[in-house]
Amino acid sequence: QVQLVESGGGSVQPGGSLRLSCAASGGDVTLDATRWFRRAPGKHREFVAIISGAGVIQYASSVKGRFTISRDSVKKTVYLQMNSLKPEDTAVYYCSHKDLWGQGTPVTVSS
Repeated sequence: QVQLVESGGGSVQPGGSLRLSCAASGGDVTLDATRWFRRAPGKHREFVAIISGAGVIQYASSVKGRFTISRDSVKKTVYLQMNSLKPEDTAVYYCSHKDLWGQGTPVTVSS
């Protein structure tokens, strides 16, 4: 059974950076669209970024210019580079590929 696994979350100070990774055991997330979402404490899940199978990229307005989604076809991994992090970026981040969801990786931005 294919499973998505996110990694790379952690705690950083405002202005810091993190890189999240999303890979599929027994599959390849780089072949089709993969999305990043996040759920902040007490809030609904929100879209963060998408990279399509063709490489078309879109971002939520709240992260545009600070986050970069990319993929490595050799490593079969999709990344979310997060720079200039703000406290409001604190959330559990999930990747989604087809109808699969990962378990999430927590990101905390705090001084």
